[in-house]
Amino acid sequence: MEQSTREAYGKTLVELGGQNKDIVVLDADLSKSTMTSLFAKAYPERFFDCGIAEQNMVGIAAGLAAAGKTVFASTFAVFVPGRCFDQIRMSIAQPGLNVKLVTSHGGITVGEDGTSHHAIEDLGLACSFPGFTVVVPADAIEVAQAVRVATQTYGPFYIRLSRPKTPLVYDPDYQFKLGKAATLREGKDVTVIAIGIMVALALEAAQNLAQDGIDCRVLSMSTLKPLDKDAVIKAARETGAIVTAEEHLRLGGLGSSVAQVVVEQQPVPMSIIAINDTYSKSGKPGELLKKQGLTAANIESAARSLVAKKKDS
Repeated sequence: MEQSTREAYGKTLVELGGQNKDIVVLDADLSKSTMTSLFAKAYPERFFDCGIAEQNMVGIAAGLAAAGKTVFASTFAVFVPGRCFDQIRMSIAQPGLNVKLVTSHGGITVGEDGTSHHAIEDLGLACSFPGFTVVVPADAIEVAQAVRVATQTYGPFYIRLSRPKTPLVYDPDYQFKLGKAATLREGKDVTVIAIGIMVALALEAAQNLAQDGIDCRVLSMSTLKPLDKDAVIKAARETGAIVTAEEHLRLGGLGSSVAQVVVEQQPVPMSIIAINDTYSKSGKPGELLKKQGLTAANIESAARSLVAKKKDS
């Protein structure tokens, strides 16, 4: 079953808006796509469309947060943080204000919109802001949970959603825990740590590996920052090999963060499934994922290579 993460975001905002009258929502002329239009319809007096002016939206969000509001500001991931890095740095990150930047259309699964709309650097930029919490939910169920937790947690957030509907990987009773990885499958031979849409593909790869007797652990590292270092160290110690999978550039994202922990705390063989130092082109999401090596088969191949390397060493 597949559901839209951005639709889950919009519906959750409406629910939270009824519970907390200090919640205000901003958008940059894309509310129908980010689904903040649902909040606008329910609470028009607390919704502000800032137009195609993302830098200004960030400034308004900061001002409302400084006045005591819990602010959700949304647009496409390619525009925030990319178009307004300095405004976020100066107006939200440095004063540590209570602004939740929730973006949709992350990664290359924006598809036919092409290179200009493929957000592949956003997680690295967001993680570079001191004090920011960065979350990449794996499905619609986790989006609803993460948005609720963000509302209850003071401080700046960056939450990245996707454009297409994505498979559900969690049960309806799942409880998101900020800063904690979720173990979706136990295993002793190798660990795959994934975020966002890559979590479902990691589970598919693990199933295929199991048919050949390879026991693969799967962790969903939904909180990219602060990273669950204990889960990474435990996986390295117990399985002896780690594959990371993300819809983002190799530099600055999940693979880089996990590698820092591994090299300092528990060195083991690693493989990073991510976009190499290149931009993608216009195409269907599935075709682009295959071209960039972001498939279950790629994850599976990397895991097999690491298990073989362990046996040879």
